[in-house]
Amino acid sequence: MTLNKREKIIKKEFHVLKNWEEKYEYLIDLGNKLPKKSDDFRSDEKLIHGCQSKVWMDAQLKKYRIFFEADGDALLPRGMVALMIRIYSGLLPFEIINSNANFIYEIGFQSFLSPIRANGMLLFLKKIKFYAIAFNAKISIGLNKNRGLI
Repeated sequence: MTLNKREKIIKKEFHVLKNWEEKYEYLIDLGNKLPKKSDDFRSDEKLIHGCQSKVWMDAQLKKYRIFFEADGDALLPRGMVALMIRIYSGLLPFEIINSNANFIYEIGFQSFLSPIRANGMLLFLKKIKFYAIAFNAKISIGLNKNRGLI
């Protein structure tokens, strides 16, 4: 499924939610569905710095697509990062790099989340884009080696 379709689905789901309590419940439900990770996963290397709560994220490249996994120590941030994984996991690096993430504003996170929590969404996006840029470079280097350009 394309990034655009994923964003449309998420926006539609949030449009149905009538108030901020329902939106919080939705995010908490997403967080509860996120698989709990081991203590080994919760390393400083995977920690997203700047968040009010602790959130850890990692990514793997499989057949040129990036797959994310994450965990958090609080329900709401777990749900927020689960939402971001739902949108971006399984995409090609260039799709993530070129995304504008307007859905964050269109959903209205800044109006029902505290400024610190809304900033957390941007930190998650920053980490996701970081992985995409790194994996895109890795793919480019590999392709250039195969072509004898490096």
